[in-house]
Amino acid sequence: MIGIVGATGAVGQELVRLLHERNFPAASLRLFASARSAGRVVERVGQRHTIEEARPGAFKGVDLAFFAAGGPVTRALAADAVKDGCLVIDKSSALRMDPTVPLVIPEINPQELRRHRGLIANPNCSTAVMLMGLWPLYQKFGAKRVIISTYQSVSGTGAEAVRELEEQVRAHVGGKPVVNKVYPYQIAFNCIPQVDSFDGNGYTGEETKMAQESRKIMGLPNLLVSATCVRVPVVRAHSISVSAEFERPVNLAEARAAVAGFPGAELVDEPASKRYPTPLDFAEKVKCGVGRLRVDTAFANGLSFWVSGDNLWKGAALNAIQNAELMIREGLLEPQ
Repeated sequence: MIGIVGATGAVGQELVRLLHERNFPAASLRLFASARSAGRVVERVGQRHTIEEARPGAFKGVDLAFFAAGGPVTRALAADAVKDGCLVIDKSSALRMDPTVPLVIPEINPQELRRHRGLIANPNCSTAVMLMGLWPLYQKFGAKRVIISTYQSVSGTGAEAVRELEEQVRAHVGGKPVVNKVYPYQIAFNCIPQVDSFDGNGYTGEETKMAQESRKIMGLPNLLVSATCVRVPVVRAHSISVSAEFERPVNLAEARAAVAGFPGAELVDEPASKRYPTPLDFAEKVKCGVGRLRVDTAFANGLSFWVSGDNLWKGAALNAIQNAELMIREGLLEPQ
């Protein structure tokens, strides 16, 4: 039996869709949300479900629960679910840096799944997308330092942010006042260099997550990472510009071959034909697009590249399901 906590949210809905489309072996599916949504009947992929309240004791008999409801819900309910024999795969940032909780991207560190204690963390959406380009290059050349700039879609904030962007565009076109509530500035026709709140060091939480999570997932605690995270007026799919310095001399042909051979990436790198990844092209795609590969002119042994990938799929729902699928194949997840 499978459960989804936060089933009414954007990631929760993508989880239901992807479980269906990937023929995930679930005998039954239970959808959980807050008390105010409990009792609602929703239709998902042709089936009707009654939303249940996510509360202590609700997970008895559930073999696997995908948590997609935010850190406070995870902190309140994940341990209770584990106590009742449920494996929890969590999307929030609540558990990611806990040394006892594996933080897993299956194409990179699948071995970490074997040491779980009932909890597995899903990486931040921008981290997951970025690593689909960086990891194969690291495997080929080693890595010393990484400079990142993100171009993050509004769906990463949630449905209200998507509506705000759409309403602002309509207001602008219609000559009406543009109102912003979700973001501190107008997002339509604009870029906002703040994702998450600022820490005392001037970096935002999102930027700190990208650095810390990349080190943990790659197993490189001393990797130098600096990120600037920016919200842009794109509905779905994040893009990341990366400049990285490597330990060994780089070669463009070998770099392209490494990316092309990596299961999480699709190489789209034909600048003469104006072919490179864009968020529109990689929304609702399993792989992330990697392109604009070139020798970096500021770093010795450096490469610069661009990645686009679906923040709701590889950055959230898809990665969680891929982890569960791998555990089933490896005999690490069986019904109670």
